[in-house]
Amino acid sequence: MRRLVEETRVSPAELVLPVFIKEGLAEPRPISSMPGVVQHSRDSLRKAAHEAVRAGVGGIMLFGVPKNENKDETGSGGIDPDGILNVAIRDVVAEVGDSTIVMGDLCLDEFTSHGHCGVLTADGTVDNDATLDLYAQMGIAQAEAGAHVVGPSGMMDGQVGVIRRALDKAGHQDTAVLAYAVKYAGAFYGPFREAVESTLQGDRRTYQQSPGNIREALREVDLDVAEGADMVMVKPALPYLDVVAAVRDRVDVPVAAYQVSGEYAMVEAAAANGWIDRQGVMLETLTSIKRAGAQIMLTYWATEAAQLLRDRY
Repeated sequence: MRRLVEETRVSPAELVLPVFIKEGLAEPRPISSMPGVVQHSRDSLRKAAHEAVRAGVGGIMLFGVPKNENKDETGSGGIDPDGILNVAIRDVVAEVGDSTIVMGDLCLDEFTSHGHCGVLTADGTVDNDATLDLYAQMGIAQAEAGAHVVGPSGMMDGQVGVIRRALDKAGHQDTAVLAYAVKYAGAFYGPFREAVESTLQGDRRTYQQSPGNIREALREVDLDVAEGADMVMVKPALPYLDVVAAVRDRVDVPVAAYQVSGEYAMVEAAAANGWIDRQGVMLETLTSIKRAGAQIMLTYWATEAAQLLRDRY
């Protein structure tokens, strides 16, 4: 009876699995602050893609982790067709084809020597407009590698419009844009920075949003939709469920939410200490994100959660 009248139900097809691919690895490397998550080798990435497809996961979001010696001031490895992210996109597309949606993170922070999401001016601040040109090139590179969706996450003003126009001009009209429209400069990203071996100097408060602001978030959403975003994202998810709900009420495009590394790590740490029911909390958090209004959920539990949901229903 409870199953029959359940108001909010998460589907495996609504889950997206974020994965990290590390240049030069022969075997997957565990990420200490994210138990169960690894930096993938190319071979283990292919296996993970197949597992996700078998579980019914809706998509895979790829993050490239280059060798330190291949990072530079402008993040050129993110544009290079032979850079690790574009190689990984080609690998996954070749492996699982159209069985799931292949997404590429479109940001320079993993590829820059300074760890920021764009190129820097002489005084060390991010140059918004100079960065946009690189984002356009990166979007084309990912589309040509086979990505179905590009996910601009750098929070530069005007990024969606520039990328959309560049994709269309290059003949990639069918490549969708998942805009990180609302990305807060919060404290939940720590484990992710280990995962991507971040070299960040300083912080990102000059271009990511203040955790206390919701009107600003809605203004950013409006701008991204006007610039051609096919989907919009709120990141992080659980601390900002009110924002997810407000965005859902605001727009008529699909709304995504990213259950970030810190959210994942807190649950895993508590479960490891025997303080909570790990699987129960996993599914409860995803249900809360869906109930708030997210149609798409990025979560490091995507494959496992999808399997549990299939057994549950």
